[in-house]
Amino acid sequence: MHTYRLAFIGFGNVGQGLAQILLERSEQLKIQFGVQFQVVAISDFVKGSLYDPEGLDLEELLKAVQKTGHLKAVTAPHMGWDAIQTITESNADLIAEMSYTDLNTGEPAVTHIRQALNLKKHVVTINKGPIALAFPELNRLAADNGVSLGIEGTVMSGTPTLRLGQDVLVSAGITCIQGLLNGTTNYILTQMEAGASYAEALSDAQANGYAEADPTGDVEGYDAAGKVVILANLLMGASLTMNDVDRTGMSHLTPEDIQAASSAGEHWKLVGSITHENGSMKAQVRPQRLPKTHPLANIGGAINAVTYTTELLGDVTLIGPGAGRLETGYALLSDMLAIHKS
Repeated sequence: MHTYRLAFIGFGNVGQGLAQILLERSEQLKIQFGVQFQVVAISDFVKGSLYDPEGLDLEELLKAVQKTGHLKAVTAPHMGWDAIQTITESNADLIAEMSYTDLNTGEPAVTHIRQALNLKKHVVTINKGPIALAFPELNRLAADNGVSLGIEGTVMSGTPTLRLGQDVLVSAGITCIQGLLNGTTNYILTQMEAGASYAEALSDAQANGYAEADPTGDVEGYDAAGKVVILANLLMGASLTMNDVDRTGMSHLTPEDIQAASSAGEHWKLVGSITHENGSMKAQVRPQRLPKTHPLANIGGAINAVTYTTELLGDVTLIGPGAGRLETGYALLSDMLAIHKS
């Protein structure tokens, strides 16, 4: 039985989802994979920070957060550590980095990940910022220190988008990637097809927890652009930055635009794509009218999907959740298990 000591940097929805999975499936993980994950530290800027080298009680942590919204009622030998102190001084050998995403600088997550890798600690993250902006450096740092950097959850949550591409399809010759990479915008467009205005559909998405109070990152295509950069760099050998993505949002679409597409047998979708054109890579995010025969056209609601076009297999489409507490928590677990297997 191999035990990994795990530190959470961030204990929001995803961290709580991972904690719930580990609590409920610990026996299954022991039996099926011969592994156990012992959470020794949590550092959350808002909820509080705890470190016990002998392990924290996940059930107690989850109950505290659900009851009060923070961890102040839980005691531990060490409390109040910030993220860097937690990474540096705890006995964790695996860091789950779940701080907020910043697609302009990648901070503070880039610093968190860099510090952990330099200390020869494995890292799993759902954080798009550092992977879109600094993946070559961080990946090299992991290799130089003999540890792993797991990033499955940065694109399409727990749906194994990157693993399918890297482990299975890259050898089939990926020539084009097209995806519905943001569930919020797909939900809004689906609601608009059902007759809602843009404002009504956005309000509905916010009420359902799909859209933030400030939805700019979603509706103007920044979130999808970050995922396009990750897909291009990991699976198509590119070295793109956010500035290389030709990005157009979808907030300008009107009910008349939606109706015109429907009348022509088409669906509006916010599509992120990477293609080879004239020997160079073209990356873009923009609203497109897709014919109903297109593999992405009929996918509605807050669902994500990606179509890989390959030389040997033709089109391969993967459909699944792109967000969610347990779904994204599972992405981290899948990376943790991949580290264990390797």
